[in-house]
Amino acid sequence: MYVIVGLGNPGAEYERTRHNLGFMLIDKLATGAGVAVKRSECRSLVGNALIENERVVLAKPQTYMNLSGEAVACLNQKHESDAGSLIIISDDLALPFGSIRLRERGSAGGHNGLKSIIGALGANEFARLRIGIQPEHPLSDAKRFVLDEFSKTERESLPEILERAAEALRSVLRDGIGKAMSLHNEQRAKGTEQSEK
Repeated sequence: MYVIVGLGNPGAEYERTRHNLGFMLIDKLATGAGVAVKRSECRSLVGNALIENERVVLAKPQTYMNLSGEAVACLNQKHESDAGSLIIISDDLALPFGSIRLRERGSAGGHNGLKSIIGALGANEFARLRIGIQPEHPLSDAKRFVLDEFSKTERESLPEILERAAEALRSVLRDGIGKAMSLHNEQRAKGTEQSEK
């Protein structure tokens, strides 16, 4: 069974913010699978789904971003997930807006939610799907930016971005992380930097 966790902050005031892309993608996956993510478990809202013939737990931690690891560690233990069956969805300020990047493992890259998860699990060996939110202009206050709502232009692009991200996740379930990376990490590659640190 896969455990797919979208990162975000609970509460109506955060619902449409950039930092809640993980929640938005979980909701899209749940809608597509015809399930609700509303059962309370491990300080998260969860729902069970069948996606690409794989049993999946969809989860939205309600701990706030900086404590996401507490919820993920509990879910991981409860569902006996190994490194290959845990997938974390997050926004990423280091990636161009709308770009999608799958990885099998890696550092937190300055993301507090990923930092919390790595700390709670004591490992960074889990798959993650990152969705870029980097603006075209320099930022003076990154914390405020990620907690702001999307601009009108960005909002217009969200359905297409979330659909590409959902397809990338379906590909992970259907084809495995390696093939999914080769298929989906290249979508916004042209003209952008490909190297990973």
